[in-house]
Amino acid sequence: MLASNGHIMDLPKSELGVDVENDFEPQYVPIQGKTNALAKIKAAAKTADRIFLAPDPDREGEAIAWHLAGALKSAKRPIARLTFNEITERAVKQALERPRDLDMNLVNAQQARRVLDRLVGYKVSPFVWRTVRYGLSAGRVQSVALRLICEREDQIRTFVSEEYWTIEVDYETPSRERFTARLVRVGETDLENGQLRGDDVERRARDLAAELRGAPARIVSVETTPRSVHPRAPFITSTLQQTAFNRLGYTAKRTMALAQQLYEGVRLGAEGSLGLITYMRTDAPRLAGEAIAEIRGWLAAHLGADYVPESPRQYKSKKGAQEAHEAIRPSSIERTPESLRPYLTDEQFKLYDLIWKRAVASQTASAEYLQTTLEVESGRLGLRASGRVLKFPGFQRLYGIDEDDEAGESRLPEVAPETALTVAKEALRAARPAPAGEGATPAGAAGEGDGAPLEPVRPEQHFTQPPPRYTEASLVRTLEEENIGRPSTYATIVTTITGRDYVNRDKGRLAPTDLGEAVNRLLVSTFPDVFEVAFTARMEEELDEIEEGKQEWHRVVHDFWAPFSRDLEKAEQSSQKHRKKVEETTDIPCPNCGKMLVKKFGRRGPFLACPGYPECKYTRPVDDAELPTPVEGTCDLCGAPLVSRNGPFGRFISCSRRPDCKFTKPITLGIACPDCGKGEIAERRTRRGKTFYGCTRYPECTFAAWDKPRMVPCPNCGAPFLVEKETKKSGLVLRCLKCKSQFSPETVGA
Repeated sequence: MLASNGHIMDLPKSELGVDVENDFEPQYVPIQGKTNALAKIKAAAKTADRIFLAPDPDREGEAIAWHLAGALKSAKRPIARLTFNEITERAVKQALERPRDLDMNLVNAQQARRVLDRLVGYKVSPFVWRTVRYGLSAGRVQSVALRLICEREDQIRTFVSEEYWTIEVDYETPSRERFTARLVRVGETDLENGQLRGDDVERRARDLAAELRGAPARIVSVETTPRSVHPRAPFITSTLQQTAFNRLGYTAKRTMALAQQLYEGVRLGAEGSLGLITYMRTDAPRLAGEAIAEIRGWLAAHLGADYVPESPRQYKSKKGAQEAHEAIRPSSIERTPESLRPYLTDEQFKLYDLIWKRAVASQTASAEYLQTTLEVESGRLGLRASGRVLKFPGFQRLYGIDEDDEAGESRLPEVAPETALTVAKEALRAARPAPAGEGATPAGAAGEGDGAPLEPVRPEQHFTQPPPRYTEASLVRTLEEENIGRPSTYATIVTTITGRDYVNRDKGRLAPTDLGEAVNRLLVSTFPDVFEVAFTARMEEELDEIEEGKQEWHRVVHDFWAPFSRDLEKAEQSSQKHRKKVEETTDIPCPNCGKMLVKKFGRRGPFLACPGYPECKYTRPVDDAELPTPVEGTCDLCGAPLVSRNGPFGRFISCSRRPDCKFTKPITLGIACPDCGKGEIAERRTRRGKTFYGCTRYPECTFAAWDKPRMVPCPNCGAPFLVEKETKKSGLVLRCLKCKSQFSPETVGA
């Protein structure tokens, strides 16, 4: 058994590689670095009785098999294609019993995608180079993802927040049981979501709160209904990436790399290397009959018959899903996460645990709740209280509560209609201390934030929030919903737009950079069809139709090329006009000629330049903070004053006479390097602009840390400093690099 390690042929890197005049025929060339692997495969083929090709069971895998078959024709041996969704002895034996011919529909679907992506990349990218700056690139699908992120940023900028108020009341029954109800009706008017809006809303909220404080109240209805919460389908690629991000904090790229390791196989002691999950690039949620039977048997044996539904659960695929593969599941349910823990890395274990539990939970009985709703009447005002109590955990015993299921368990008192109520003397929930750095208590918060007791009748002020920026998880979900890309491309899409510096991660969310927004404006205005969501989704559907044999791939590419080439020709004819679209005019006059500076983009990012170039060559950084700033001291070489400047690897100190005087020195944190003891720690930046902290004696000393050091000694081991770490659970904490202890800033007096 020999591996090709992916594709052996591809389009050439240095040229288009697509014969536009000859029906878009691709011109494949051998991939550099694959010569030795291919030579070994050819040598083995000459001595074999029969050749089996078994790359991944998808379009890319079929194309790899097709290229290998072409390369091995000279061996004159029978060639067959094997496909299996899990790398286990059973699956491989079954595939050997049912070999098939190459599926040219799959091959042609892959060829069409590759040709389309090459046409866009090699035709649009040079246009972007000339218009924005050299070295940029544009992709057919990635640019649509960038458009989604930029449009969301526009929505956030233009969002106008609206004030609204809610009123909650803590009531007490005659038996001293208490619960919280929210105002939902004023007279005959129902309040949408229990929210008061409109003019003079604060005064109305306070008047209603006063009315509730003094009015008698009673329960007018009690409704208790059973409610079932059903399990989700087993993972497909998109849902695995979303859930791994939400629960584990893994990026899509990291998730897919770990899943690939679990699929290809992990050595399990004496059992040898076994594939632990089925193929991880799939958009079909179905499970094989034998897998369902195995799960139901495991549930009956380990949890009991109550956890096994009467009939197996079946999950429907979304429109256009490829049904060739199963959902992502363990290759054997008997290999529980705990039984494999000794053989897996921590990250592998966490992802396998997630996959195993989701697959088993998908065939488990529903969780059962009792949902109770109390309707309260206080004069002309109506209030409502809701709660639910878990009666049977079902699938939640294994999988827990889904991330978007916000209804926690809350028990309401058992009361009858017409029960009289009184406003509680004190609030059910305690006041919270004000977080550090917060300002005044919001109006209507009844002292919340200053440690004062909360009022049992609480009018509270709120403001509507703009739509959130995308996370990797929500972007993948949107791409899937809009039918943009395919399971094999989701991780690559995110990696590409962040790697090109079009998008940054800001506290886990994706924010477009100035460069990304400039490129997006250019592409959307110049190629309105090609980089449009609906158009791209239709292209995905046509690729699926090629795979199904309903479309001929050359025709699909031709239909794309006709409008695209027209847009491209127009763009080339008016490149000067398009250049103006990405240049933002500022209100800052050029100190040399008085013209208003424009924002441009260079190798090191955005900068301001005079539009009078080449006659006027004035440039400056965008941010005033990036300008040279005077600092204490004089130059060691010439005695001139010193300034701090921004460089490609961070801020540094230099002579004010630079470039005539070359003197420089780093700006340090005043903390000695823990490795060499001679240098000091300074803030630096990678080539991609990410901040880190390293020794000033680099490369002699290679100490580096991603987190900012703070001059606070470790209380446990005495290390000279701790580093700042931002966590989802605890916020800012201080961590010791030496003993790994973790402290809150308050506990160490920082």
